[in-house]
Amino acid sequence: MSTKELQKLETIQNVCDKRIRQIDASKILNLSRRHIQRLVNQYRQFGANGLISKKRTQPSNRQFNATLKKQVIDLIQTHYFDFGPTLATEKLSEIHDIRLSTETIRKWMISVKLWKPRVKKRRKIYQPRARRDCIGELIQLDGSPHDWFKGRADKCTLLVFIDDATSAIMHLYFCDSESTFSYMAATKQYIEQHGKPVALYTDKHGVFRVNHASNKDRNKLTQYGRALKELNIELICANTPQAKGRVERANLTLQDRLVKEMRLAGINGIEEANEWLSSFIDNYNKRFAKPAKRQLNVHRPIYETPQELYDIFSWQTSRKVTKSLTIQYDKVMYLLETKPENEHLVSKNIMVHDYPDGQIDIKYLGQSLDYSIFDKLERINQGEIVENKRLDAVLRLAMVEQERLESEGLRERSRSDTPRRQEQRRQSRMNPVMYDQAK
Repeated sequence: MSTKELQKLETIQNVCDKRIRQIDASKILNLSRRHIQRLVNQYRQFGANGLISKKRTQPSNRQFNATLKKQVIDLIQTHYFDFGPTLATEKLSEIHDIRLSTETIRKWMISVKLWKPRVKKRRKIYQPRARRDCIGELIQLDGSPHDWFKGRADKCTLLVFIDDATSAIMHLYFCDSESTFSYMAATKQYIEQHGKPVALYTDKHGVFRVNHASNKDRNKLTQYGRALKELNIELICANTPQAKGRVERANLTLQDRLVKEMRLAGINGIEEANEWLSSFIDNYNKRFAKPAKRQLNVHRPIYETPQELYDIFSWQTSRKVTKSLTIQYDKVMYLLETKPENEHLVSKNIMVHDYPDGQIDIKYLGQSLDYSIFDKLERINQGEIVENKRLDAVLRLAMVEQERLESEGLRERSRSDTPRRQEQRRQSRMNPVMYDQAK
């Protein structure tokens, strides 16, 4: 018996034993008094079995005819055995004029093993993690691409530094995209303002770690990882977005509040916004920051000189010097000065420092070398692999390059566009055969 039927049995038994009245039983079971009398008669005649529903084990009055079910299954097995339930339902309706619901077809296909139901994945449980004890012990870092200026400027990315112990915003930085140089510039500003934190907590973006399958032991470092290692700052990558939920939730808040605050302040560009952000950070932290468990700031002082920081936050690449005292970097050939003291550099590896401001420095054992540029070619490779977060910046670069090439082409055509050549082009469009014979 079901739970409902057991409750009904107890109530009817109380009526038969005259513990309660039939009118009270009708209120308890929400049934009419006449139906209570019927139940009492069935109980006295058949006992507890008289209260069990007679519809149990009986086929439903709304079920489809067995002949129709067999016909549909035969059609599916003959013509649509490799179809899914949705497509099979459409074909039965269009071709055979049999209109049934997709769920009905799915159940019938499962019954004859023509369709295997998908097993629902078990939902992952992410339990909350306790905050760090001190300020600067763990800084969560993330980039948030968004239309921050709501059409007043191009879409850009906001780099957000959140302290794990207090949920306070430590630093904000607007940039075009999540590139290595953008993170280097933002991190340099952070440590100059607050000092060096113990660790940075990021996602698995290609800026932070080498995601290639060949890096199984994780011994290869990205340029950003190399810079943090030289500064003795740990870099930890989260496995899921939920693991660094504080900065993810802060991004949602910033995409609402920061956008509106910049509109009220009349901020319409990246440079203007970066200068204004300090006042917004102070206001935000007064509202949302939490006190740390221990009133101790574990940020470490900076012992590196400005020039050392300038070198650390650069793109450092090793190149081998050729017999002609040349190296090639980023589609540019650099000529080292032909001095006697440079002749021993042949076949040796030297370091190329590419700085965020566009400067290039070539060093050997920490000493800068004089050089000159031989050839340079700037363009985007056809078929270049571009990450989704860098797509906006690459498209802007492509548009600038295309405008430059088109303007140069127009100038070249305007120089050589004499009346005679205009007439020749007009005739060639009218009759290409006659134009070829004339030539």
